[in-house]
Amino acid sequence: MLSIFNSIPTHMDYKGQKLAEQIFQGIILVSAIIGFIYGLIIEQFGWTVYIVLGGFAVSCLLTLPPWPMYRRHPLTWQPVQPESSGETREKPQENLKKPKKHK
Repeated sequence: MLSIFNSIPTHMDYKGQKLAEQIFQGIILVSAIIGFIYGLIIEQFGWTVYIVLGGFAVSCLLTLPPWPMYRRHPLTWQPVQPESSGETREKPQENLKKPKKHK
């Protein structure tokens, strides 16, 4: 049963995150403008709120799940370099400056 949940992708690449943010902001902005104009015409502020909340729900549905359009540009990772046991890594010297002498 847990394998079903493990097969669901839960990641987005960086370009996908940028696209999701732009879509989210665009839908919120458009719904706010439409809601404001419609509410102004019928003189009911409640309809403005309903339209903005509807735009919020639509934008959440489109941007929160990691849809395939947000995973088109995966990062390419470098392959793991095996460490040879004969070589040891040297630590960088912490203080390269000579201590000052007081006069």
